[in-house]
Amino acid sequence: MKPRTDTTTSEHTRLAVSAADIDDAAQRLNGVTLQTPLHISHRLSAVAGTDVWLKREDLQPVRSYKIRGAHNLISQLTPEQREAGVICASAGNHGQGVALACATLGVHATIFVPTTTPRQKRERMLAIGGPYVDLVVHGDTYDDSSRAGREMAERTGMVMVPAFDDPRTIAGQGTVAREIVEQLGSAPDVVLVPVGGGGMVAGVVVWLAEHCPSTRVIGVEPAGAMCLKAAMEAGEPVELESIDTFVDGAAVRKAGEIPFAIAKAHDLELIAVPEGRVCSEMLDLYQGDGIIAEPAGALASSAIGTWMPTPGETVVAILSGGNNDVSRYAEVIERSLIHEGRKHYFLVNFPQEPGALRRFLDEVLGPNDDITYFEYVKRSNRELGPALVGIEIGSRDDYPGLRNRMEQSNIEVEPIDPQSAMFRFLIS
Repeated sequence: MKPRTDTTTSEHTRLAVSAADIDDAAQRLNGVTLQTPLHISHRLSAVAGTDVWLKREDLQPVRSYKIRGAHNLISQLTPEQREAGVICASAGNHGQGVALACATLGVHATIFVPTTTPRQKRERMLAIGGPYVDLVVHGDTYDDSSRAGREMAERTGMVMVPAFDDPRTIAGQGTVAREIVEQLGSAPDVVLVPVGGGGMVAGVVVWLAEHCPSTRVIGVEPAGAMCLKAAMEAGEPVELESIDTFVDGAAVRKAGEIPFAIAKAHDLELIAVPEGRVCSEMLDLYQGDGIIAEPAGALASSAIGTWMPTPGETVVAILSGGNNDVSRYAEVIERSLIHEGRKHYFLVNFPQEPGALRRFLDEVLGPNDDITYFEYVKRSNRELGPALVGIEIGSRDDYPGLRNRMEQSNIEVEPIDPQSAMFRFLIS
């Protein structure tokens, strides 16, 4: 593909991404990216009842697949474009890919990141890029940063390096499909691909459609940021009013124009996974497999169990990244417990009399229940003392017994729905 001098959506929409483009990208990436391991997951295979393989893109030099698209694009720039420098917006991983590509090719980059980007990812971008990278923190979401980056590119003439909405980015990211087939020695029956803006899934679909047309590609989106599904339903990319930014590597408000066009042309199958389920998979990967995965990295494999393959099928899940900040594990555990029905919050109106809390502990809590959070939320009433109480139970099946004991007590208890605005206000 010839280098482009602009990156406007209208121009790119007319450009096709072919399997040949992806094969060409593989040649450019030779010696730059790793052929990451493809290994079977005995844990997930036991859950699925068939062979499930993990494509370990978390083991790339920047701990994610993003180096594939970033290097493929930047390596095709003209000398004049390289001299002008590049700009990108990133939730973290794309920025690291751009940083490494620029450090390798000697190109200066200005990287815009939202405030939600974990500190660990910000520090890695600066460490990888060294003197070739300037970092700008702007906005609360990837889309906010992307708008700011595009405005700067228009003012300065610097080249925008899209995270997903560019044929060169898509072609580079699509090389992962080629590797999977080479390493497996045959076409898999199903490939589970994490979806943010849609760049990698678009590349995977294009390459497999030509070389392995019987392979079923399933895009996996976080339930709180289903931008590609919204685009498919609307017939065009649309901006989501709000998103859950927890799966930061895939928390995108609006799918890319080109990924959408490819997804629509191939009638891409999409499924959504709750963020809490992603957290449970992150913990299972860490405790069961010794793999540190970021939320977006665990997105594809978290679909196993919610979605089930046909017995005998060979399934590959792309583990897309491992740039996780250890400080986030408290939230990961919390979200996992809530999703699994083992952590609940209540507003408890304790009578202001001696022994009220002791009766609650003795009469309401079961032998496997534990209070993990307790805070009075109002102290002005002399008769009642409302408190926010978090209770962790041993099993989801223990919840009906807990609620029954609450109803039989003389203490007023109100459960807080995890999906409610009150829950987000009190717990966040």
